[in-house]
Amino acid sequence: MRHVVTDADTATTAGSGDVPVLSTPQLIAWMEAETVHAAAPFTAVGQTTVGTALRVEHVRATPVGGKVDVSADPPPSPTGRRLTFRVRAVDDTGRLVATGEIDRAVVDRERFLAAALDPEHPDEAS
Repeated sequence: MRHVVTDADTATTAGSGDVPVLSTPQLIAWMEAETVHAAAPFTAVGQTTVGTALRVEHVRATPVGGKVDVSADPPPSPTGRRLTFRVRAVDDTGRLVATGEIDRAVVDRERFLAAALDPEHPDEAS
């Protein structure tokens, strides 16, 4: 998906730095959103996925007004409830902005929410 960097997306606004370029937290949020879409074919009715880990290297600054294309490639042959996505971001000139992996776990939506709201309930994402 293509994103255009706005003032709201900057490190200055996020508090993750003091320069007006794409913040790493915003970039990761875009990457995670892509993994949510890419995970849909791996879930059944009543299931969803939740993020469990990320390993991302943000290698190039993108100024306000810059465009960033974010993609997430699903695992070639997933097994079990864990899914590892290869994520990548490139700017509008084709230069690499970030690369890495994001892990998601397939969970039963109702059980996961019950565990989130009740500390005595077993953790569904474990």
